[in-house]
Amino acid sequence: MKTITDFAAAINSHDVEKIAALMSDDHTFIDAHGNEMAGKETMKAGWASYFAVFSDYYIDIEQIFSRGDLAVAYGHAAAGTGEKAWKIPAAWRAIVRDGKIVLWQVYADTKIQFERVGT
Repeated sequence: MKTITDFAAAINSHDVEKIAALMSDDHTFIDAHGNEMAGKETMKAGWASYFAVFSDYYIDIEQIFSRGDLAVAYGHAAAGTGEKAWKIPAAWRAIVRDGKIVLWQVYADTKIQFERVGT
């Protein structure tokens, strides 16, 4: 799905405006701990804050499966260099309507990256 690969590219470029352009106005983000954030403007601030903590964060989507509006992708997420570097398996569930991401849900064990950055 092009919208998902474009969204991943926007995340990897840390371009909050491009990320927002691919979100629906009623976008919902659910993190790996089940925390839910709603609204495009809320998530613009959320992505900016995340990139401030993980300045070299990126995701690598290896494969996408879709049916109708629902898609599931898997791959990995990574950031850091040296001893603080981390790379973890990850999956994402997305709902895409009219070329916009309505839902982006992350599935990953986040323990490693938070241990590495000392948070």
